[in-house]
Amino acid sequence: MQKILGVSIQTADFDVTEELATLRAQDARVGAVCSFIGTVRDHTAGEPGRISSMELEHYPGMTEKSIEAMIDAAHAKFDIFGVRVIHRVGLLQPLDQIVLVAVTSAHRGESFQACEFLMDYLKTQAPFWKKEQTPEGARWVDARVSDDAALAKWGIVASNG
Repeated sequence: MQKILGVSIQTADFDVTEELATLRAQDARVGAVCSFIGTVRDHTAGEPGRISSMELEHYPGMTEKSIEAMIDAAHAKFDIFGVRVIHRVGLLQPLDQIVLVAVTSAHRGESFQACEFLMDYLKTQAPFWKKEQTPEGARWVDARVSDDAALAKWGIVASNG
């Protein structure tokens, strides 16, 4: 029984405790819950205090479909039960939560791997665009080689370049 609680693209913050409780609710098969929470940093490339805000944009509809396809791929690759992905868009400040990826399974190994897989996939393949505000002005954030390498370990070639 596959349990996808869905993909949410939203401007509002999320409550991690509530999301995890909902994901595992009434599912006695669940022995492991793994989650990743991404937050806005105030720095990039070792330069602390350089980022005052970040703005995220996306293509409504296309973004959700892309993430749903990632979840389908995770279900095909790992023995997992439920998945919840929330990604925020709009103007965010340092310390704000950006993303939640949460996975349930019977055992921790599958849950950890699926969570990492989804985050690696999300970081490189989901259609989001990030713009950072710095003292020098706004700049778009380019895809990083290290993110592509993380995806490659799963046998997937990044399509962002």
